[in-house]
Amino acid sequence: MTWTLLYLRSRRVPLALAAVVGGLAALWTTYLIFAEDRDVTPMMVVMTVLLMVAALAPTLAGPDESLDRTASVRWPWRRAVHLLVGLLVVLVFLLATLHTGARFGPAALVVRDAAGLLGLTALCATVFGAARSWFLPLGWTIVAAFYPQDGTWGAAATWQGQPTDSRVAAVAAVLAGGGLVAYAMFGPARRAPSE
Repeated sequence: MTWTLLYLRSRRVPLALAAVVGGLAALWTTYLIFAEDRDVTPMMVVMTVLLMVAALAPTLAGPDESLDRTASVRWPWRRAVHLLVGLLVVLVFLLATLHTGARFGPAALVVRDAAGLLGLTALCATVFGAARSWFLPLGWTIVAAFYPQDGTWGAAATWQGQPTDSRVAAVAAVLAGGGLVAYAMFGPARRAPSE
């Protein structure tokens, strides 16, 4: 087996991809059957992005985090590529629905929330470990999607549920960039041996 296949298997990427595609297919089919409007509501789009990112979160670490810190392999660029490919997977599958009977869009909302949530998940993986990296994005996004706030600070705190033309929702770009840099440089947090 090549290094890439071993890497993907050790990170449980095939299982995560199956969860991402299967979950989106189930939501898409349900919306197609039961909804009268072709455009999916923004709140459902945000929650779908969140579920896809949460499914990819366990792939941010392998079975042994100490191996991710070996000097014989240049990990920073590999981690950055891993994160960018995860973002690409979410975007490709969600944006492909724009040409179907149930459209998960607009594209700007999908790109902003996917990048921001994946960056937040990567930051959490760096601090708390990959196994717990989806906790904060899940809690924060549920509150933000159901209770979006007005005003500069309120809109910044609930950027996930803000309209696509909201300038304050650029917090997503900060989270995306910060998560990419932190995860690429430091990798996932180390687990205790008992975990």
